[in-house]
Amino acid sequence: MKKLLTLFVLMAANLTAFSQTSDTRNVKVIYVNELVTTHIVSPEPIKYVDISTDDIAGDIPVDNIFRIKPKKANPKTGMVTIVGERFMVQYKLLYTESATANYEVRIDPTQVDEFLNPSVSMSLLDMDKFSMMAVQNKPRVNAVSTRNQKMSITLNNIYTIGDYFFVDVSMRNETNIKYEIDQIKFKIEDKKVVKATNFQQIEIEPVRQLYNIKSFQKKYRNVFVFKRFTFPDEKVFNIEIAESQISGRTISLKIDYSDVLNADTL
Repeated sequence: MKKLLTLFVLMAANLTAFSQTSDTRNVKVIYVNELVTTHIVSPEPIKYVDISTDDIAGDIPVDNIFRIKPKKANPKTGMVTIVGERFMVQYKLLYTESATANYEVRIDPTQVDEFLNPSVSMSLLDMDKFSMMAVQNKPRVNAVSTRNQKMSITLNNIYTIGDYFFVDVSMRNETNIKYEIDQIKFKIEDKKVVKATNFQQIEIEPVRQLYNIKSFQKKYRNVFVFKRFTFPDEKVFNIEIAESQISGRTISLKIDYSDVLNADTL
């Protein structure tokens, strides 16, 4: 019995050693140099990073890029860990000549470990995926619409997924003048204005939009993603789009809470 137990312990130790060796061999290597800034590009926003050595500095200049650079020649190298909204990946850092150092490394989303981030209920990649599904659908039969100055704006549909609303909106320009978008505002405001002094409105910001379109000739369609919200019947959800010129055209679409309650699913 003692011999059998000893055998199992040795087998477990060998498997652990083999697993550690395999993991080390599978870790991708990034070659760095003190004369080269290496940019690691992520497919989604970066939430956390760790460099195991103090000889290499790093920061996040924009949401999805992490840049690193040795502080001196022949630094102590180690590992860098990057955590996104839904993944975690590690790279081994090795020092090399400037001519062979990596200037850019792109994280392959198919080659990373999945990570369940409790602070992220839906990743931006998932938001884009659902938004693309939304624009492929036909508008509601009873779509809400407004027309003004030969411009029309239509609420194609509202979708609810998890903690988010996906608001699918389109516009049509019936003139030959290109429409330059200055700003798009989303407000919850009073349905009826009794007195100007009592008029109340709350501006809300989308957490994501599918397209960053600044102008269009004839047709425009976009999907805006909002954290789930509610408002009373005496208020409306107002989408207001203004043109950038001084005498620009402004058009708005008021959406009742009943339309929000009738949100579909993808």
